[in-house]
Amino acid sequence: MIGKIKNMMKFAKSIDFGELEKLSKKVDLGEVIAAVSKMDEKQLQMAMKMLTGSKKRKESPPINADFYGVEQKLSAEDHALKMKVRAFLEAEVKPIVNNYWLHDDFPFELIPKLAELNICGYVYEGYGCAGGTSLMDGIIASEFGRIDPSIATFLGVQSGLAMGSIYLCGSEEQKQEWLPQMQQLKKIGAFGLTEPEVGSGTAGGLTTTCKKTADGWVLNGQKKWIGNSTFSDITIIWARDVDDNQVKGFIVRKENPGFSVEKIKGKMALRIVQNGLITMTDCVVPESDRLQNANSFRDTAKVLQMTRAGVAWMAVGCARGAYENALEYTLKREQFGKPIASFQLIQNHLVEMLSNLTAMQTLVFRLSEMQDEGLLKDEHASLAKVFCTLRTRDIVSRAREVMGGNGILLEYNVARFLADAEAIYSYEGTKEINSLIVGRSITGFSAFV
Repeated sequence: MIGKIKNMMKFAKSIDFGELEKLSKKVDLGEVIAAVSKMDEKQLQMAMKMLTGSKKRKESPPINADFYGVEQKLSAEDHALKMKVRAFLEAEVKPIVNNYWLHDDFPFELIPKLAELNICGYVYEGYGCAGGTSLMDGIIASEFGRIDPSIATFLGVQSGLAMGSIYLCGSEEQKQEWLPQMQQLKKIGAFGLTEPEVGSGTAGGLTTTCKKTADGWVLNGQKKWIGNSTFSDITIIWARDVDDNQVKGFIVRKENPGFSVEKIKGKMALRIVQNGLITMTDCVVPESDRLQNANSFRDTAKVLQMTRAGVAWMAVGCARGAYENALEYTLKREQFGKPIASFQLIQNHLVEMLSNLTAMQTLVFRLSEMQDEGLLKDEHASLAKVFCTLRTRDIVSRAREVMGGNGILLEYNVARFLADAEAIYSYEGTKEINSLIVGRSITGFSAFV
């Protein structure tokens, strides 16, 4: 009896008596009190729960985008580095990227801070580089992509394409001259392969030409979409030798006569990346700046194979960033008095996103393991690039969808991923080109024209 009285008192306290006058116009309070007095203890508890349950917010589980726990396989040292990179990106990059993206500008103040992370040229041996694993290099690329694909692209061009060209194709003198400075980001590099008319034309398809002369080499032609080129100290230029029709590589300095760069404006993706249209008119390059071990497009392909795997990781990061922001949004956004994450259709979108993301994560994890084991082939990197960038487009689209109209606003941190995914989908070889590389591998037939 005493317990029943206590529950009745709790029930009474839960009522806002200031609203009794309004309530009395809607219901017979005498009947309500009489009905309550007849309730047993269990019924009173249920009534209390109905009255107060809506005030309690169910605690959501922590956001876990590594659903299969693939990163649990990292060593303690590698995990610490990952978290160091993540902390830097959350503190230094995330707060400023929307503004720089909106204004099509680059945050140059980040360069010395990036240098302090000591991750540039992470996989290379010597020259101040860490000599780390391809797996950890991929994790780093993913962490950058998770916060901002543009800054991830800047690092990918510097560390992968530009430094990679010198590391794989340069002479020892060229490595000693450039790699330590580039590792510390004291010198910035760019990579010039793509052209206005033929894209990343392979082998004999390149229209940029080089010709040996008594003074060295003379380069003529244009390169388009060259990231970092508006402010880089050097640009790796790939050109077709008019004498033997083979592709050769050159370290072209920004002060070289006949070399000019025009910024490409009006982009809707990767707006922080400073892409340039390079024009070379009788641009003279000394023999000492020709990459001494780049004598055919096969040498160029070695660089692309390595960096294409990094692009797949970057796509994973882009997808992860969109998924995490979308999930967080659905847990906070309410409709009909409860979070939209509790609705079936929203949960279906979230599960589709996580399914694709998990498949991507497991694929690139194995890809980098193969790279570290010396088993990586062109078709492996191409398959990862095709699948991951394609699935990323789907993930960012669903992320925007669950956010409704807010999904197109920069402040909600999904619109940028939605746009940037389009550029990641296309660069480092389109879906079609990479598909043909894989197709050639599995059929034995080359479908290239």
